[in-house]
Amino acid sequence: MSSKILQTEAKSLRQASISIDPSEIRSRKVITLINRMKKVLDACPEGVALAAPQIGVNLRVFVVSPKIDVKPVYINPVIKKYSAKKVLLHEGCLSVANMYGMIKRSEKVTVEALDEHGRKFTRGASGLLAEIIQHEADHLDGRLFIDKATDLQEIKKDEKNI
Repeated sequence: MSSKILQTEAKSLRQASISIDPSEIRSRKVITLINRMKKVLDACPEGVALAAPQIGVNLRVFVVSPKIDVKPVYINPVIKKYSAKKVLLHEGCLSVANMYGMIKRSEKVTVEALDEHGRKFTRGASGLLAEIIQHEADHLDGRLFIDKATDLQEIKKDEKNI
C-alpha cells in the first residue's frame, strides 16, 4: 500500500479490483486502508475522491471528500441505474497528473454500496457527485478516464490558476 498516488503506468490501475467480504469491513486491514485513503486524499487539495487502486490496493472501495459528500466511504459499490441523459464533462484524475479531457457521463446515477460500518446504502446522485461515482467505479474496473476522453490536453499546475 502506497501513501503516494500512483500514476498511469502502475499495474494496479489497470486491474479489476476484488470485492471486500462484508465480514472483513471492520477488520484492521480494511479500517487502515480507509484511513490511509482519507489521509492521502486530504493531502491533495485538488482531489475530490480516491479509489484504492490509486494507492496500489485492488479492493473495491473509494472515498469521497467530505466537502462533496456526507457518505464519504463506498465499499463494493455497484451503479444500479444510469440516466439516459449524458453530459459532456471536463475531467482530470490524480493518477493522470496534469492531463484533462472531455468525457461523456450519465447526468445521474443510483449507486448501492456498503459504508465503513458495513451498512448497505443506496444513493442517488447528480452533477459532480454522479461524475465522481462513475469515475471511481471506472478505477475499480481497471479503467482510466483517458481511455474514453477526447480533447486530452496537458495543463501544468501553475497554468490552472491563470
